[in-house]
Amino acid sequence: MAEVQKLHDEEVDIDVSLATRLVATQFPRWSDRSISVVAESGTDNVTFRLGTDLAVRLPRTAWAEGQVEKDRAWLPRLAPQLPLAVPEPVEIGTPGEGYPFSWGVYRWLPGETLRLDRLDDPNRAAADLAGFVRRLRAIDATGGPVPPDDPFKRGTPLAPRDAMFREALDELRDEFDVELVLAAWEASLAAAPWQGPPAWIHGDLMTGNILTVDGRLSAVIDFATLAAADPAGDLLAAWYVFDGESRRVFRAEADVDDDMWARARGWALSLPLIAIPYYRRRNPGAISSAPQVIAETLADFVAES
Repeated sequence: MAEVQKLHDEEVDIDVSLATRLVATQFPRWSDRSISVVAESGTDNVTFRLGTDLAVRLPRTAWAEGQVEKDRAWLPRLAPQLPLAVPEPVEIGTPGEGYPFSWGVYRWLPGETLRLDRLDDPNRAAADLAGFVRRLRAIDATGGPVPPDDPFKRGTPLAPRDAMFREALDELRDEFDVELVLAAWEASLAAAPWQGPPAWIHGDLMTGNILTVDGRLSAVIDFATLAAADPAGDLLAAWYVFDGESRRVFRAEADVDDDMWARARGWALSLPLIAIPYYRRRNPGAISSAPQVIAETLADFVAES
């Protein structure tokens, strides 16, 4: 789910014609290839398929610019140590044709975005994703990008989100059990902070960023939020992707302690709750899953209380 502040950046109009012109002028060796938009492109970039084996990603806003440079710097180092495929940058494009941002050409990764009901075995998928999280966390993050002191950046402390959380909850008090929501939130705030060195996190392990082939996990994409931070930032999939038994498998296989789990649950609870008042007025479709995620986090809290 996109963060509230991202919509403060003006979005650029992007279509097949623009992508075709950029490829033709900057990488003419590919100008004869077919190009088509990928329907599930995400909120920060528009993705096009270029021929059969390449993808073009164009940032929608200034917020998303710079991802291809970060991908080029870090993903080749991380990829050999990870159990699932990750994007492989091929070329970096520059502003042109009236388009203001740098952009990227990547190897095409086959697969479809994850849907729990299409998995052969949700528990195996939960174990596979937990294994990815665990392996990523174990890679030396020295010199990695550290998230700025910003309450919207995952992998950072929860406390700076407190005022926004309470303001949103006050607006939504007729829709949720306020006492229960506050109890869950305050339990997360009370969790011990991360004491170890910054660890690699993907930061956005939602269904749209996880690919499957033949019912099994195959790749993790969109590393825009890659950072060296609190590893709790990579546990959001527990509530956004999995449920019931598969969530329990994910937790067990991800090797997390109670405090890390509580911090992660605070992020999973606050992301949709803060977003609902903003998006309800502007883009209701962006929060279609928010009530379900909130319900899942609260049920998890109650089960542990």
